[in-house]
Amino acid sequence: MNFKIKDLPLSERPREKLKTQGAKSLSDVELLSILFRTGTKDYSAKDLATNLLKEIDNLANLQDLSYNYLISLKGIKDAKALTLLAAIELGQRLALKVNQPTKITTSTDVYELLKYEIVNLKQEKLFAVFLNTKNEVISYQAIFTGTQNQSITHPREIFHAAIKHNAVKIIIAHNHPSGNVTPSQEDIAFTNQLKEASLLLQIPLLDHVILGNTNFYSFLEHKLL
Repeated sequence: MNFKIKDLPLSERPREKLKTQGAKSLSDVELLSILFRTGTKDYSAKDLATNLLKEIDNLANLQDLSYNYLISLKGIKDAKALTLLAAIELGQRLALKVNQPTKITTSTDVYELLKYEIVNLKQEKLFAVFLNTKNEVISYQAIFTGTQNQSITHPREIFHAAIKHNAVKIIIAHNHPSGNVTPSQEDIAFTNQLKEASLLLQIPLLDHVILGNTNFYSFLEHKLL
């Protein structure tokens, strides 16, 4: 027999526990059941949460779930799937902000700033990091997403964004989906183009960092800038 959440004692209901004891007191199942809000004819919200966690095996796998996968599961339809995906994305963005460096002093800081942005990417993505006079991060943004093997953009797009953000200095970074962070001849040529443009516009290019899943390559450290 499946019990509905309203059949539980008040003190054991997830929403009441959240109010009286705080979010940290809730189990993974209870947190998910709050997101699901309601159950179905056959399953309570808590049952749906339990079944989902069994299905994915590990809570960390939540980040890999897709909309189509979620709605293929019994009891999870459009609203529940979208609510869960939105919550997962908010959690990931919060984690990014909490752990990101706010000042760039080494190429490792660039890697730490952007490493979660490239997880599982199958395409190259080019980022520009905008800095003030103290090398503090004003902002960063993805400038261009390329094909699986290459990323092509023009320096004007990067420096237009830099001027828009009132950046005094910039750093460029892009990922290599292959995991091999050795720069290609195209990477070197593009970096030289950027360096020339940076001198002309008096917005110094401090580094170009190639990102892998677990490592990186710094043009500055290898004296290519």
